[in-house]
Amino acid sequence: MINTDHREKKSRLTRLAKQIESARKAYFQEDSPLLSDGEYDSLIKRYREIIKKNPELASNIDPLLQVGSTPSKAFTKVCHDVPLLSLANALKKDDVTKFDESIKRFLGLELSCDISYVAEPKIDGLSLALKYRKGKLVTAATRGDGDTGEDVTHNAITIGDIPKRISNAPAVLEVRGEVYILKNDFVSLNEFQKSENQKMFANARNAAAGSLRQLDSNITKQRPLRFFAYSLAGMGHNLASSQEQLLKVLSQFGFSINHDYQICAGIDELFQAYELICNKRELLEYEVDGIVYKVNDFNYQERLGSRSNSPRWAIAHKFPPKESFTKLISIEIQVGRTGTLSPVAKLEPVEIGGVIVSSATLHNEDFIRGYDNTGAKIRDGIDIRVGDLVSVYRAGDVIPKIKSINLSERSRDSEPFVFPISCPECGSKVIKEKNESVTRCNAGLSCRAQVLERLKHFVSKQGFCIDGFGEKQIINFYDLGWLSQPADIFRLRKNHGENSEKPLEELVNWGKKSADKLFNSIETSRTISLEKFINALGIRYVGEVVSLLLARYYECWPTFYTKMISISEGELDVLEELYNIDGIGLKSAEELKNYFSNKENQILCEELASEINVIKSISKRVSSPVSGLTVVFTGSLHSMTRSEAKSYAEKMGAKVSNTISSKTDILISGDGAGLKLKKAKEFGIKVLAEKDWFNLIKT
Repeated sequence: MINTDHREKKSRLTRLAKQIESARKAYFQEDSPLLSDGEYDSLIKRYREIIKKNPELASNIDPLLQVGSTPSKAFTKVCHDVPLLSLANALKKDDVTKFDESIKRFLGLELSCDISYVAEPKIDGLSLALKYRKGKLVTAATRGDGDTGEDVTHNAITIGDIPKRISNAPAVLEVRGEVYILKNDFVSLNEFQKSENQKMFANARNAAAGSLRQLDSNITKQRPLRFFAYSLAGMGHNLASSQEQLLKVLSQFGFSINHDYQICAGIDELFQAYELICNKRELLEYEVDGIVYKVNDFNYQERLGSRSNSPRWAIAHKFPPKESFTKLISIEIQVGRTGTLSPVAKLEPVEIGGVIVSSATLHNEDFIRGYDNTGAKIRDGIDIRVGDLVSVYRAGDVIPKIKSINLSERSRDSEPFVFPISCPECGSKVIKEKNESVTRCNAGLSCRAQVLERLKHFVSKQGFCIDGFGEKQIINFYDLGWLSQPADIFRLRKNHGENSEKPLEELVNWGKKSADKLFNSIETSRTISLEKFINALGIRYVGEVVSLLLARYYECWPTFYTKMISISEGELDVLEELYNIDGIGLKSAEELKNYFSNKENQILCEELASEINVIKSISKRVSSPVSGLTVVFTGSLHSMTRSEAKSYAEKMGAKVSNTISSKTDILISGDGAGLKLKKAKEFGIKVLAEKDWFNLIKT
């Protein structure tokens, strides 16, 4: 079940996207940030943190920074052979405990056993991937968006910690690590910047990032950059069998490694390592913002694999957040694309952990009143009012939240905040469904805010990725009456090209060149993969991950759309098929049913389908004996857990379902198989024992 608190973050993610979009080019491409380094860094980290913890929310915003940041056009793009993923975060001990237990369950180990981990200080720097061929450094690339980074080789070769040649190295080797600046060097750098009347850096991390991304390598050469190596692209089994051994191998290759790592046997030793680094944090020569726990055994790492945006075998345990008091100036209500009314606290700007914070989430009406989603009191039942002095903290050093209220500062004439009974954007009556904590405007396409948010999501990088089509253009075209639904985007050239009655090029701030550029960008986007198209529709609880599962299962748009229409018409067997796709939750299935039951949405999809070309998934195809087949697992397996077996089947290109139907191709039967085995025999479905299944996929 998706937590209501998580759903409320979607409006804030959209607001963050606006801020990031305006500052991204200046910060990343021109090294002339519009925001302070601390402000910009906090926006990026907040974006990453929320999406990593709530991947289903990624469909609600324009994900400028899914894993990293969009590569700058000023640098040559480099595709990572193995995605450079981010880490999931643990904000408290309980998160680490759950991480440890999830690993044991996935691997089929007893919860009482101790797994060997490597605990490494989490350097607050910039990720860098170094590729060597025959021992020679040929490419240095930033993380970028995780799949594609920026070629900064000309700058990386100026860093003394990075070997230009490696003796006895494999034919191809990719070393990954962190570029950073020592605390003392950072102070000296800022003193130099000040003496030269140059902009001073807010923190060492931004100084390192800005220095590595200079277009002039002579500037980078003058900066005190350093590099810690900590991993390879891939497991590196041919070089080492564990993370501990790999660090030693990297050191032998001539790389600097962080010697403050610790080998921990079990979770209790992880917490001891955390306390040790946390207590001596200020004494370290470099900036850290937590500890990274990695499963030591590479065989385990390979079995655990990765989620869509983070490895299962590692997690970052963040240090405790800092707090500060500030005044709550106002409470604003923002309307999201699904109609949710999300309250946001506007604050007197305050510095928290080196970042200026001016707003904080208030989640929903209950949170403002002093209650959680179950009706239990929070903050001792004290409500939040405009004018209050509030304690603000940054959860995980990322998300601004209000912790408590200082009643001694509350004005006598202060009044409780009254949540609106009508939509602040369109005036429609709002409702609060039973068992939900959110208040929603159900005006749909009649609500200007919802239409604009849907359109912004549609053209975002997780959707049709139309360059040059941002919020400003969407609002402008909408207000002109040129744009009211997604299909209108693909008719802009026909309706507003150079030979039309109202050509785009004649608008203020437009011209023939800029208009043609936008039209060409729209034309390029007409071909889209099925998963991106589904995601672009902006259906509640159907984000990137769910969209990819649906695309893999149904394979093409006509099949998917026909199935969804059948579900909307009450065909229970098709609905049951949807419910049983492995990884599809009940809420996602219900929202798909609700969406395609709406006649407006059906017309929207049909008009879109006539304008675009939807292709099969663009993800890498796997050639195996089970590619494209639907498989079901039943009974107990001996070689691996059910979760691991399903994950492996998907890697082999199979579609995993939870129940037997006439569309099932193979049933893998373990010990204690029951009704599924009986049903498979009735349908005449191929049944394989566990041993036969593994013999098949190993071929």
